[in-house]
Amino acid sequence: MRELVSIAVGQAGNQVSGAFWEGLLAEHGMDNSGQYVGNNPNQIERANIFFEESAVEGKWVPRSIQVDLEPGTMDAFRNGKHAHLFRPDNFVSGENGAGNNFAKGYYTEGAELIDSVLEVARKEAEKAEMLQGFSLTHSLGGGTGSGLGTNLLSKLREEFPDRMLTTWSVLPSPKVSDTVVEPYNATLAFHQLMEHADLSFCLDNEALYAICQRTLRKKDPNYEDLNAIIASAMSGCTTTLRFPGQLNSDLRKLGVNMVPFPRLHFFTCSFAPLTAPGSRAYQQLSIPELTMQGFDPKNIMAAVDPRMGKYLTVAAIFRGQIGGRAVEDAMRDIQTKQSNLFVEWIPNNIQHSLCDIAPPGLRMSATFISNSTSIQALFKRTAEQFSLMFRRKAFLHWYTGEGMDEMEFTEAESNMQDLIQEYQQYESTSVEDEEALYEGDATYEEGGEEAE
Repeated sequence: MRELVSIAVGQAGNQVSGAFWEGLLAEHGMDNSGQYVGNNPNQIERANIFFEESAVEGKWVPRSIQVDLEPGTMDAFRNGKHAHLFRPDNFVSGENGAGNNFAKGYYTEGAELIDSVLEVARKEAEKAEMLQGFSLTHSLGGGTGSGLGTNLLSKLREEFPDRMLTTWSVLPSPKVSDTVVEPYNATLAFHQLMEHADLSFCLDNEALYAICQRTLRKKDPNYEDLNAIIASAMSGCTTTLRFPGQLNSDLRKLGVNMVPFPRLHFFTCSFAPLTAPGSRAYQQLSIPELTMQGFDPKNIMAAVDPRMGKYLTVAAIFRGQIGGRAVEDAMRDIQTKQSNLFVEWIPNNIQHSLCDIAPPGLRMSATFISNSTSIQALFKRTAEQFSLMFRRKAFLHWYTGEGMDEMEFTEAESNMQDLIQEYQQYESTSVEDEEALYEGDATYEEGGEEAE
C-alpha cells in the first residue's frame, strides 16, 4: 500500500480537515465512528491509504494527526460528531495559542510542541507498510498554521527526506482579512513552503466566498460552506489514490507530471459541477460542460485569473461512468480553443485520469489541478502588503520579541520576489527563445574549449 498520513495544524487546518474526513467517510461507506456500513467492495479496497483497520472488526481509524497551540480546537473535535473516529493519542495541543504570530508558532510556543508532534508522526509512519508521504492542511494567515505548520514541514523533510510532502494552504485573501499581520505570517510561511514542500495546493477565502455567493447562491456563507467546497476539491484530488485503476495512482506521479521546476510547485484547483441546490434538477451534466466549468476562472479556488498567465501543466480527474474518448475530445477542444493560454514549450501538458466511482449524490464530477503562472498574482499581492508594513517596521517588535531576526524578514521578502520573477520568466519564454538560449549555451561551450 502507499499510505498517506494527514496532519492538520491550527484552527483553520483542523476545520478544513474535519470537512475532508466527513467527505471521505461518505465515499468509503463508513459512519461517523469509522464503522464500515457500505456494500461495495470498491469502497474499502484501497481505504487503508487514508485509514488503518483497527482490532474491532469493520472499524477504520484515520491516519490523521490533529495539532493546535490552543486546546479549544481539540476539545471541539473530542466533543463533536466525530468524537469516536480519531485516535485519542493523535491529538496534540498546547496551552497558550500563537496569537496570530508566526514567531510564536515557529520558535517559542511551537518549538515546545514540535517533538511530541514528530513522535506521533513517527508512530504513524511505522504503522504504514510503505509510506507515500505526509499531507499538511493549514492556513498561512494566522500564527499556528503558518509558524508551527512550516516548522513541522522542515522537520519532516529532515526525518523523511525521500517521502512526498504536500500542503493544502489557505492563503490570505485581499478582501477577507482576519488579522493585520497576515502579510508577515504568509510571506514567512511561503519562504518555508518554497524550500520544503513538494506540492502546494493554494486556496483562498475570497475565491471560496465568491463561489458560494455567485455559483451556489448562498447569501452569507459561513466557514462550514467554504470548508465543504475545499473538501470536495481535496477528495477529488485524492480520488486516484483512494480508488483502484487509474493514472496518477500516487503523489509522486502527480508531482513528476505537474512540476516542471522544483520551486514552481504551487497549484490552484477547481471542482465541477458546482450548482445551486435548487437548479441542479434543471441541468444536464456533460463532459464538455464539466470541462468548461473546470477551466472557468469563476470556479478556481484561489483569487487569480488564469487568463492573466499561462498554464504550465494541468491534471484533470474525472469521476463516474465516463468514456475515455469523450474526455480526450473535450481536452483537445479546450487546448485548441485556448491555445494562447498554454505554454508552447511543454507539449501535451494536459493529462487526465478516470475513476468509475462517482462522489455520493452525483452522477459524474471532475477536479482540475493546474500549475499556472497566473498564481504569481497571489504572491505579488502578499509581497506588496508585506513591504508596505515592513518599510516602516510596523508590528515588528511582536516578532523580534520572540527571538526572530529582521534578516529573516528580508530573506523571505527577496525569496518571494525571486519566485515572482521565475514565474514571469517562464510565462514569457517561447519555443524560439528556448532555442536561442540553447544555441547561446552551445557557442559559449565551444568558445570555452578554444580558450583551453
